[in-house]
Amino acid sequence: MLNLRKFCAEFLGTLLLVFFGCGVAMTVGYAGTLVNVAIALAFGLSIIAIAAMIGDISGCHINPAVSLGMLIDGRMKFSEFIYYVVAQFLGGIAGAGVLALIKRNDFESLLGSNAFAAATETGVHMLGAFVIEVILTFAFVFVVLAITKKAENGKISSFVIGLSLTLVHLMGIPYTGTSVNPARSFGPALMCLFRGNAVPIQQVWLFIAAPLVGAALAALVYRFFYCDKCCCKKCR
Repeated sequence: MLNLRKFCAEFLGTLLLVFFGCGVAMTVGYAGTLVNVAIALAFGLSIIAIAAMIGDISGCHINPAVSLGMLIDGRMKFSEFIYYVVAQFLGGIAGAGVLALIKRNDFESLLGSNAFAAATETGVHMLGAFVIEVILTFAFVFVVLAITKKAENGKISSFVIGLSLTLVHLMGIPYTGTSVNPARSFGPALMCLFRGNAVPIQQVWLFIAAPLVGAALAALVYRFFYCDKCCCKKCR
């Protein structure tokens, strides 16, 4: 059953993540170490701020990969997972739409979209981009699952998750622009298509598939390490 408050919270949170994270990327570009640090911090700090806003309402997933991890770990029902993902994709599209409206004459920024091959700074090939996104998402989702496992971690969880997102961006920005979030990638790619650039939407499948694979692997490995619900007493 749809929980309207959670739906709206995930929509708003994803909108703001794209607006601030991709907005900074559009402003500073994609070249140089300090630029990459600025973009990474923008995404990480956005998570911390948004978690303070909606964390108590929806858990502040704002990422289908995180929601998938929660689903596999048994922390949410499938029906809840579906409307979380719908809200996140709609929020990503809305956030990118706001940026497209603001940057009406800026076609070089690609609205903060993700890419591989000739569309990237390093020219990373498709397989390389897929592997990078899987590993980065694996690490990020594993952190989210681990730090949110205990209620007493609530006061520090948003900072740990935000800094972890900053870390994966520092690694991934030169290669793919860093996705680890299908909703964050789809919104900008769709807006680029509306602006006449079809490359991001043609490549966005990778930034949907790879994060979901990474999230599923993270959840399975997490359950192996922290198998509280298994029948083996030695694992507890």
